[in-house]
Amino acid sequence: MDQDLFEIKETPLSMDELVAKVIRRDCGAIATFIGTVRELTHGKRTLKLEYQAYKPMAIKMLEQIGKEVEGKWPGAKIAITHRIGMLDISDIAVIIAVSTPHRKAAYEANEYAMERIKQIVPIWKKEFWEDGTKWIGDQLEKTSYPKGAPEIGGQTHD
Repeated sequence: MDQDLFEIKETPLSMDELVAKVIRRDCGAIATFIGTVRELTHGKRTLKLEYQAYKPMAIKMLEQIGKEVEGKWPGAKIAITHRIGMLDISDIAVIIAVSTPHRKAAYEANEYAMERIKQIVPIWKKEFWEDGTKWIGDQLEKTSYPKGAPEIGGQTHD
């Protein structure tokens, strides 16, 4: 699988760059998803977010999602890029692009990929609010951090 299809970056993301990676003559559909930093979460005003990742494993998991998508939707090609570091409101955090011969498969594969990112990719989010900060846990918000921050390679990162 082409590794530059799946990236973790510390710089702003480009939808055009990602879409260019999946355009093919035999595909009539490209579905994209752009995840941005929102200002309100559960009624609380967010000032900014910080994402951290265990990059080697995160890329492997993105590649795994790519294989899953290609297995479930024959003819699909997918590219995913997730940003890490400090992000402001409205900054792009993740982009997914999927090309398929027909549109329904592109929509379905794109949604599937986003859900799988939240389930298996080791990316952590810290929210900065007007009244403090908190590491949220995994992206499904089901794992908490007893030490207050994620552990990467046995070390707590904050």
